[in-house]
Amino acid sequence: VMVWLRRCTHYLFIVVVAVNSTLLTINAGDYIFYTDWAWTSFVVFSISQTLMLTVGACYYLTFTGVPGTATYYALIMTVYTWIAKGAWSALGYPYDFIVTPVWLPSAMLLDLAYWATKKNKHSLILFGGVLVGMSLPLFNMVNLITVADPLETAFKYPRPTLPPYMTPIEPQVGKFYNSPVALGAGAGAVLACTFAALGCKLTTWTYRWMAA
Repeated sequence: VMVWLRRCTHYLFIVVVAVNSTLLTINAGDYIFYTDWAWTSFVVFSISQTLMLTVGACYYLTFTGVPGTATYYALIMTVYTWIAKGAWSALGYPYDFIVTPVWLPSAMLLDLAYWATKKNKHSLILFGGVLVGMSLPLFNMVNLITVADPLETAFKYPRPTLPPYMTPIEPQVGKFYNSPVALGAGAGAVLACTFAALGCKLTTWTYRWMAA
């Protein structure tokens, strides 16, 4: 009975964590619409993606104990996102936002940290967290470079309304203009360790719930 309970819990988490990751990251390309706030949005979206990737991937890694499952989790996120973006494309939404699998290389670094330290959970949290936090903004910028020109896209697909907090008052040219990648990587390197610890803790909670 416990074996099946454990398996069902695992599959439940596959669905819950992966779907929620996709929901949070699905609009990560939307900063190209907000031309005046592009860099600010880029940093925020980079951190949100770091959160969902690290939490889910560390949960997978520590639950299975098999290096490689972090990359497997990132692949699930990528495929789910492609499916969702495909649905949006059918509704006339531009599909060229995120077709780049930005999470895969960062997840591979998590796997590497776990494998190279002989499945040491604390090394996964510290080294893996820093690696993901520093690398994802870099890959996210590659993603930004490969999408359509922001101004061209913004004029081609105008938004009828903007939420009040995103409405540009005047061009915010100086906002984080120095280096959004460095800012995202700096914040991500600190926060991702906390995210990784949470992902590992999910495994502990899951096993405790199953044993109760």
